[in-house]
Amino acid sequence: MAEQKKQDVNQLLKVRRDKLADLQANGRDPFQITKFDQTHHSLEVKNLYEAHEAELLKDRKELDVTGLDEEQAKEAQKKDYEERRSIMDASPIHVSIAGRMMFKRVMGKASFCNIQDLQGNIQVYVARDAIGTDSYADFKKSDIGDIFGLEGFAFRTRTGEISIHAEKMTLLSKSLQILPEKFHGLTDTDTRYRQRYVDLIMNQDSKNVFIKRSQILKEIRNFLAGRDFMEVETPMLVSNAGGAAARPFETHYNALNEDVKLRISLELYLKRLIVGGLERVYEIGRVFRNEGVDTRHNPEFTLMELYQAYTDYEGMMELTESMFRYLAEKVCGSTKISYNGIEIDLGKPFARLTMNDAIKKYAGIDFDEVADDEAAKKLADEHHIEYEDRHKKGDIINLFFEEYCEKELIQPTFIMDHPIEISPLTKKKPSDPNKVERFELFINTWEMCNAYSELNDPIDQRERFKAQDALADAGDEEANHTDEDFLNALEIGMPPTGGIGYGIDRLVMLLTDSQAIRDVLLFPTMKSLGDVNKKNDVKNQAAEEMKAEPEKIDFSNVKIEPLFEEEVDFDTFSKSDFRAVKVKECVAVPKSKKLLQFTLDDGTGTDRTILSGIHAYYEPEELVGKTLIAITNLPPRKMMGIESCGMLLSAVNNLKDSEDEELHLIMVDNHIPAVAKLY
Repeated sequence: MAEQKKQDVNQLLKVRRDKLADLQANGRDPFQITKFDQTHHSLEVKNLYEAHEAELLKDRKELDVTGLDEEQAKEAQKKDYEERRSIMDASPIHVSIAGRMMFKRVMGKASFCNIQDLQGNIQVYVARDAIGTDSYADFKKSDIGDIFGLEGFAFRTRTGEISIHAEKMTLLSKSLQILPEKFHGLTDTDTRYRQRYVDLIMNQDSKNVFIKRSQILKEIRNFLAGRDFMEVETPMLVSNAGGAAARPFETHYNALNEDVKLRISLELYLKRLIVGGLERVYEIGRVFRNEGVDTRHNPEFTLMELYQAYTDYEGMMELTESMFRYLAEKVCGSTKISYNGIEIDLGKPFARLTMNDAIKKYAGIDFDEVADDEAAKKLADEHHIEYEDRHKKGDIINLFFEEYCEKELIQPTFIMDHPIEISPLTKKKPSDPNKVERFELFINTWEMCNAYSELNDPIDQRERFKAQDALADAGDEEANHTDEDFLNALEIGMPPTGGIGYGIDRLVMLLTDSQAIRDVLLFPTMKSLGDVNKKNDVKNQAAEEMKAEPEKIDFSNVKIEPLFEEEVDFDTFSKSDFRAVKVKECVAVPKSKKLLQFTLDDGTGTDRTILSGIHAYYEPEELVGKTLIAITNLPPRKMMGIESCGMLLSAVNNLKDSEDEELHLIMVDNHIPAVAKLY
């Protein structure tokens, strides 16, 4: 079965390449086109038409069908639509849009398709008489996924959908791969992350997250520009990766024959700029930490750090609270947001607790009363908190906070005054030298940012670097190292400064209600697969295989109510053998404009051939792999010299505004196996 599926998909891929070759051979190579003059996007067209319609029809009364019978009401509605359409068509809005075709329904001389662009989707009406016979023939051969440019005018269909009446269709790019099924979408998360381009096509929610991410970054810059901050850039390759407790990635600089590291923080270079007199600076950039991957951590992520001279951590609290409130209003439209069904209020003043007060509140322990390191370790033993021998009282306090407090902090809360042992770059509190002027903002149990009154005493800073060097010598891979150039900058003189770092990815998760950091990173870090080319992680398989495997369902005990039991004598009806069949191949019958020839798997092990006059409504390649319903016990009959053994069932409806009929093949869920009968 898997081999058959692979063959079917490969045949579909070959058909697409054959179509491209045919276009190229006839001088219509889409890849030769270099530009298309796009005037509008889908949402702009809809908004423009609605405004135009409101203006032109403002004096027209709404139709009232009160008192009319069904036939009269239908006739009145038809007349009203035609009059409205006539008014609008007399003053048309001409547009030019471009995008990917996600749906196509061919109906003889006229067809509908759906074009998807940056802003969404819009329906397009494609008529042979409007675009020309040759262009219409090419359109009928197009595939889902092809990219079109089209020119035409906007109109509203009888069912009320704003659409575009195409006057010219231009194939701009031929899709040679197969998109996942539109109905099921792309649900396999591993594939979504590895092939984000397909995810963005198939999942509008995913696209919206990244559009909103861009908006968040834009509004951060707008907010900081309003406070006179200057955006700067600092090195990514550094000899000393400092400014945070993290293990760096290491690499080698060939030209200088030196080992270098990827930065883990932005801090030390930005502080050098404060020393240089740039009083308000910030950077939004990638940092790299050689650590694990989980729902909130990726080894490369986006960090924003900002530093403001002549303020302290209190100033950073005011800036942070104001910025988060501003972002929520601009991006989400309200200071009340929802994450995972829980309302978070960014409009109220943020709560403030010292770290020790938080532990006292949630664990019942007052570390202000704990005398020394040994007493702290004893408490840790009593509460089954694991620690290392090198840990001091401040480290134990932090471990207690992580165990008892973080999970309680749903609403915005500033946790202030951390122990000095875990804050090597922060200014001491004048009132308590065992603590520092530092805070972290917690929302939804997450640390959202980390801020300091920055240490500007070069003598104190040297001592703290010395302590960090000792930890590194003892095996702590996340310890800082002495940075002599940074110390030299501090000795030149840095003013009192407030500084803060924000994890942008986590902020985007919060404001977009995303459950994992990979959902807000366009290209998250992924482990290479064993069966792929590790240079680019693309499987050598057709795109159809990207879908999750369908659920296996046991049909052996399924009982179906008799069809038409009350209207048709069952003995008579049951003489027809209705069964599910799988389309293995489908081709146009030579010299016939209507007939398609199907090669079917009916479960007997022998291929069945059935001809059906539906070429006006379907292209053969789009039917391969589908599950249809056929009557299989009819006597063979010859059509165009080919024996047709059975009949495929279709639904028939009358086309709107036409006496023609439209056929729809009855397709059923692909779970249903060939040979399954209808009872």
